[in-house]
Amino acid sequence: MKVLKIFFPVLLMFAGISASAQSYNAERTALTNFLVRMYNNAPFEGVRVVEDYEDAYLLSVLTLEKSKYPNESTMNRVASVKAMSQASRFFNGSNITSDIIIRTSEKSDGSSDTEIIENIKENSVGYVKQLEMLTNFPAKDDGWQVFMYFKKLDLNKEKTE
Repeated sequence: MKVLKIFFPVLLMFAGISASAQSYNAERTALTNFLVRMYNNAPFEGVRVVEDYEDAYLLSVLTLEKSKYPNESTMNRVASVKAMSQASRFFNGSNITSDIIIRTSEKSDGSSDTEIIENIKENSVGYVKQLEMLTNFPAKDDGWQVFMYFKKLDLNKEKTE
C-alpha cells in the first residue's frame, strides 16, 4: 500500500506532462496546417504577426531556389539567417538610402540616350532570438522551397527579445 501512495502521485505527474506535450504538438500542427493553406491560397513573403484565440506569433516566410544550394543543410542555414534578418528589420527598423544618377549623352545623329542608375542601400542592426522553423515545403513553382519560421510573441512586454 505504501508503494502505491508514492507511485500514484508520480504517475499523475507524468500523465500531466504527457498531456501538455500532446496539446502543444496539436496546437503547432494546427497552426502549421492553417499557415500552409493560407500560403497556398495566396503566396506571400516577409514578416507577419498571426494571432489565434490565445496567442500571437511572429511569422517570417521566405522562398529559396533549390538549385543555388549544394545541399539541404546549406539551404536550411541560409533560410535561418534570412528569417532572422527579416524579423530584425521588423522589430528594429532599417535605414535606407537611395542615390539616383542620370546620364545623358548625345549621338552623332542628333538623338540622345538617357541612362538612369539607382543605388539603394539598406542597413539594419539588431538580433532576434528564438526563431524556430515551423515548416518548409516545396512551392508551387517547381525548384523553389518555402520556409516558415515563427516565434511566440509575449504581448504583455513592451519590447520582444
